[in-house]
Amino acid sequence: MSENCLFCKITRGEIPCDKLYEDEDVLAFRDIAPQAPMHVLIIPKKHLTGPEAVGAEDERLIGKLMRVANEIAGKQGQTHYRLVCNNGAGAGQSVFHLHMHILGGRPLNWPPG
Repeated sequence: MSENCLFCKITRGEIPCDKLYEDEDVLAFRDIAPQAPMHVLIIPKKHLTGPEAVGAEDERLIGKLMRVANEIAGKQGQTHYRLVCNNGAGAGQSVFHLHMHILGGRPLNWPPG
C-alpha cells in the first residue's frame, strides 16, 4: 500500500466509505460523487497505480475484480451496467490507484465522454 494514496487510506480504514464488499483482495464502495444512480468503485487492496501497472502476476486479481463487479451489480438489481477503468490523467484518472467504476441504473449513452 501507498502511504499517501486516497484509496489505500480507505482500505486501511483511515477514511470512511459506504462499503458494499470486502475480502482479503478487493474493496468496493459507493462513489461520493455518483455519475449514475448506481456508481460503485471497486479496487484491489494491492496498490497498483493504474492499468499500466498490472503485471502477469496480477491476472488472478484483475479477474476477481471483474467477477466481484458483476456480483455487486447483480445485488444492486442491475443487469445492464458499465465498467470503466481509466489509465492516466488524460483519460480522466484522478486517483492513481487502479479502480473500476461500476455504473448503472439509467441509460448509458455511447460514445462516453
